[in-house]
Amino acid sequence: MKKYVTILLLLTGVLLFGRESSSGRAIPDLKIKLLNGKQTSIHDLLKDGPLLIDFWATWCKPCKKVMKHLDRYHQAYGNHGFKVLMINQDTPRSLGKVKSYIRSKKHTFYVGLDPNQETAKKLNGQIMPTLILVNRDGTIQWRHQGYVPGEEVEIERQIRIALGMDIQSDSPDS
Repeated sequence: MKKYVTILLLLTGVLLFGRESSSGRAIPDLKIKLLNGKQTSIHDLLKDGPLLIDFWATWCKPCKKVMKHLDRYHQAYGNHGFKVLMINQDTPRSLGKVKSYIRSKKHTFYVGLDPNQETAKKLNGQIMPTLILVNRDGTIQWRHQGYVPGEEVEIERQIRIALGMDIQSDSPDS
């Protein structure tokens, strides 16, 4: 019995702490089908600058709460090459809900579709929301799961770090 408890504890530790330790690792170049019907890849989106990937679903209340901040950052830092890619996890039958929700909120970020959770599994994003900030070189800078109001401050701080900006002002570091 002790053997099983030890194995369970080891696996739990790997699952809990392994997610946060992905910082610095290269992200795979996965193909992403966008809500507008076009296709892109993670590395294509990284050509101009860092990318924040967020896994979400229409039924996820914390996902919806963080979206307004992510859209604001997508717009505010877009001229620095920063982008936000929201990867939706809803089923194919809910595609109409996804489109109408994004349209009603007038979000401008990229919306990817992952109805079979293939991308989520490859990037360990099954918990929603899961945010993954990827540097322009394709390395993961920061990863965060969940959202409570107030965490948008840390999200913006991490974006500014990825952009090489002073975290206190609007001017890029030289």
